[in-house]
This record gives sequence, structure tokens and C-alpha cells, in this order.
Amino acid sequence: MENAALGFYGSFFSGKRIVVTGGVGSVGAELVAQLLAFDVNLVRVIDNNESALFDMEQHYRAEKRVEFFHCDICDEREMMRTFAEMDLCFHAAALKHVPSCERSPFSAVNVNILGCEVVGRAALANNLQKVLFTSSDKAVNPTNVMGTSKLMGERLFTAMNFLQARGSHTVFASTRFGNVLGSRGSVVPLFCRQIAEGGPVTVTDARMTRFVMTLQEAALLVIESMAHAIGGEVFITKMPVLRIQDLAAALIDRVAPLHGLSPDAMKIAYSGARPGEKLWEELSTDEEARRILESERFLVVLPATSTEMERARYVYHDLDMSRSSIIYHSDQEPKMDRAMITAFIERPGVLPEALRTVARPTRPSLRSAG
Repeated sequence: MENAALGFYGSFFSGKRIVVTGGVGSVGAELVAQLLAFDVNLVRVIDNNESALFDMEQHYRAEKRVEFFHCDICDEREMMRTFAEMDLCFHAAALKHVPSCERSPFSAVNVNILGCEVVGRAALANNLQKVLFTSSDKAVNPTNVMGTSKLMGERLFTAMNFLQARGSHTVFASTRFGNVLGSRGSVVPLFCRQIAEGGPVTVTDARMTRFVMTLQEAALLVIESMAHAIGGEVFITKMPVLRIQDLAAALIDRVAPLHGLSPDAMKIAYSGARPGEKLWEELSTDEEARRILESERFLVVLPATSTEMERARYVYHDLDMSRSSIIYHSDQEPKMDRAMITAFIERPGVLPEALRTVARPTRPSLRSAG
């Protein structure tokens, strides 16, 4: 972040009391770490994972500005209590994995939809200033329970801007991002385990493409979106695109030699797409194209219910936004080449911790770059 931008965000978060739901998850934990770099008054971490809460509390035992609560986001009484006297909420708690949500759809509805309702009620009752929902590119033209539940979360957060009681001015907005490589449950740790076991590395389909970002980028998007939110928007960071099979090949080249294995002997097996899984992802829809603002790094989808006159109020600090009709589709965007993917996986937080400090292999690979 440039110094001018740091000044803006630093000023926005200075003295704030912030609650983070799902705070021990991959994105939530990175978000907490980045928030503590600001002069915040308090970060309150909420999660229902008792063991991970304990571990995170031990990590921050010398930090007086953070506290931890074991709480299920569907428990409205506990949410009312933990939201008391807070200013901002980052709502990152969710069921995020497509196969799990397909197998347990009622749980997905309970956490991802009803949980959003409870968060909204608690925020309104406690008169929070802003609440931001972390969504997914899978919410765009969804084909699975997880994506559909995230889309409903987005719609709820937009609609909740019109539920304020007299004297309440809580702002609700959303962020939408792609695959966070290196997060728990992402393909990177899975591929690394398969490589360590000698393979094969399982890719569902050779045609599969995805928008990708790092944990740091995901948390930064959320932080920036919170500071800029005016009400009802969906913020989207422009992201690079890769083929999953190219990612698998790059990881084989990087990780196999660390286990004394030849990258050239490691096979990639194609297992077929899982139930509800797309071959590509989208960041925006045809319908949204008529109400998108675009800058160099961001897309902002304005509320469908807003009129042209109302849209004139969406002006963001130091973001040079212009009207756009762009539609981002991972199958139609330029793909990262092998060198770009290799550089990407060396970025902080992508490879598992045990592999990040291990030197890159010096033996050139004979694998093709296709």
C-alpha cells in the first residue's frame, strides 16, 4: 500500500473496536494480523473452533488489543453480547467448501444464510458503523449450494441497508474474491501432500480455470473494502487466472525434489469435476455489467435497487472509478504462464509453512511448459 493510502486506512481504523467472525480461519487470521498493524482499539475474534481459538490466543498472549470468544454465529444471544460496544464487523465465518456444502446443504443454509441474518440483527441492534461480508466468485451464476448460499448472503447484506431503525446508520457491504491459494482446504496443500506421497496429483479436469489470490491479498481487499463501503456494494479485486493443471505441474517441479522425487516421474491424474463444480468461475454477471464501477485494481458492483441519481453518491477516496460494462470470466481471461505461476507460489502464505523455508531446487526440470 502506498503511503497516502496507508494514511487513509490508518485514519479510518484508528481507535476502532472491531469484531471478526470466523477469525481463526485462514482469511480471518490474516485479517486480524493486518488489522493489528493499525492503531485499533480492540479486535474481538469470534469462532466456534475452540482448539484453534486457544492456539491463536496463545500466539497473541502479549497483545492487549485482541480478545477471543467461543461463539456460534447462529446463536443470536451470544452474537448480541459479543457485538456490544463494537464499531465494525468483518463477517468471515462460513462453510466454504463446495463438496462439504453439497453433502450437508442444511448446514450450509444455516451457517451461510441464517448466520448472515443473525450477524445483521446483532449489528443493527448494537448500532455498528459498518459490517462487511466476505463472499466468493462462486456466488456468480451459482451451480452449487455453497455458491448459492454466498449469493444469498450478498443479497441479504445489500437489503439490510434499508432495515435501519430511526437513529441507526449501519452500512452493510460485501467483498467477492476467488480461490485463496494456501488457505486451509485450497488445492495447494492438497497437491503438496499428494506429491510428498509420490503422486499422482489429482486434477478434476484439464480445462478447469480459476481466479487466484494470496491470503495477504484477500485480507487487504477486505480491509480496503471496509474503509470505502458506502452501502450495499460488492467489492471485487481484479485477479490473475490460471489453469489448475498448470498449477499442479508447477508445484510438482517445486516440491517433488524436496522429497527426493523426480518431477518427471510424477503423474497428474484427471478425476472428473465434482458435484456442483464449475470448469470456470466468474467475477461478475451480464446483469451486473450495467451497474459496475471500475478502477485499475477494483470492480465495484452497485446495488441493483439504486437509481442513477443514487449511484452518483458512490465516490471513493483516491480510487479513480469509471462506469464499466466488463464481465470477468476465468475461461476468457489471459492465463498465467508457468513462470508466472512459479513466481506466484513463492509468495508469502501460498506454500505450506514447512516448505516455504526450504530452498528451491536447482536442478532444471525436463517437464514441458505447456
